Amino acid sequence: MEASLIKSLGDELYGALQNRSSVKPLTERYPAITVADSYQISKVITDSRVAAGERIIGKKIGLTSKAVQNMLGVGEPDFGFLTDGMAYSQGQEMPISKKLIQPKAEGEIAFILKKDLLGPGLTAADVIAATECVMPCFEVVDSRVEDWRIKIQDTVADNASCGLFVLGDTAVSPRSVDLRTVGMVVEKNGALLSTGAGAAALGSPVNCVMWLANTLGEFGIPLKAGEVILSGSLVPLESVQAGDFMSVSIGGIGTASVRFI
Repeated sequence: MEASLIKSLGDELYGALQNRSSVKPLTERYPAITVADSYQISKVITDSRVAAGERIIGKKIGLTSKAVQNMLGVGEPDFGFLTDGMAYSQGQEMPISKKLIQPKAEGEIAFILKKDLLGPGLTAADVIAATECVMPCFEVVDSRVEDWRIKIQDTVADNASCGLFVLGDTAVSPRSVDLRTVGMVVEKNGALLSTGAGAAALGSPVNCVMWLANTLGEFGIPLKAGEVILSGSLVPLESVQAGDFMSVSIGGIGTASVRFI
């Protein structure tokens, strides 16, 4: 794909983000688009957000469940960049009606790094050693692609369908909990919604972070000390709207909650 078209599509998606509008799937308009093209389009969006005053604070990993990978016909996860404009604090209302267009919430485990991670060749032990703490998290994904009609190239181009996220107010050492077997319970408006376990994300959330560090390391890009890394959902996506209240409890780690307005 030519650089001028990559720039044009990135600008189109950034405009959709700003205007809370949607676009036709890129894969329908440009059937030959590759995942590599899509990451370049995503970079245009991220560069535009930074130029507008936002700051990159971490990365997110998506497509970590086999069910979602099979749905999109892919064999590995994807990733996007997090900015400070996406972050909300525990107890802070999240204005999805003003920021997003077709939001879906998912419970995750967030990693906060204390050391850089630069692959390739990193192991799960390297990830644990570089992690300051893990925290409960809600990621609220969104798609600028009409009706979520996405293939892997569409979501990658759209910065891995990044929306907003909120971290809980508890943090624990990753060495104090078994992240493979840790259990998650999600409630919506006071009713049990879903349950999950750490193994739902590539066998362990640690494996997700290891995949990302090794994948980016091939291009000389590190995961940096201080960054927030969202490791992927342990439960199914749930559509949300203004007025909803959700909470997630993760055994041995803590809770996070969010009210949508």
